[in-house]
Amino acid sequence: MKSGPDHNGDLRGRTALVTGGASGIGRACVRVLGSAGAKVHVVDRAGPAAEELAAEVGGVAHVVDLADPTFADALPTDIDVLVNNAGLQHVAPLHEFPPERFDVIQRVMVTAPFLLVRRLVPHMYAREWGRIVNISSVHGLRASAYKAAYVTAKHALEGLSKVTAIEGAPHGVTSNCVSPGYVRTPLVTDQIEAQSRAHGVGADEVVEQVLLDRSPIKRLVEPEDVAATVLWLCGPHTANVTGSSIPVDGGWTAN
Repeated sequence: MKSGPDHNGDLRGRTALVTGGASGIGRACVRVLGSAGAKVHVVDRAGPAAEELAAEVGGVAHVVDLADPTFADALPTDIDVLVNNAGLQHVAPLHEFPPERFDVIQRVMVTAPFLLVRRLVPHMYAREWGRIVNISSVHGLRASAYKAAYVTAKHALEGLSKVTAIEGAPHGVTSNCVSPGYVRTPLVTDQIEAQSRAHGVGADEVVEQVLLDRSPIKRLVEPEDVAATVLWLCGPHTANVTGSSIPVDGGWTAN
């Protein structure tokens, strides 16, 4: 029989795990899940930031490197809500793209989510309830030049999420992707600064004319907007929302 709370926005009695939880979208997810009553495990390489945030929400910090194939052994298994968020970027033409950089991006953004899903779904199946939310990207649905590793990884994450949804359906476990456009995070801020230097234009011009060129809404997505969608996917009213990808992109993928 399904256990735990069954009304909107209440995750009391649930346990969540967020990768890349110490900053950006991950930090916003940790805070919103903690505010909803979940005990949150904050997984990140940045130890002090993870520990500070975990203390803020009454959670637990885990300092691990997701590129290490043994990282999951250090994490708990009794997780009800998994948010696969951790990611990194490298921008270069295909013929100049470092193979070792391509490899580490796949390990962090594809293999690590697979290992976590594999480790955690037995607990979810036993409770007949679970929510897996993969922070994908508009680049999981579309491609851009010079981002071979990131686009490849996000497309793979979309596929993993769908398989997880199909297998989890008989057990009350949903799996979905949230696919943001350009979000106001350190990763995007670094891109803005690099583009500003490369093109010799101001940061505001980079945002509007480069990053958001195809977006009808000319402003960056806020991390809290993405986190709110993650929380929505944990509610009882979304029990039939699974195997989907929800763009939070200001219309980027519609244009």
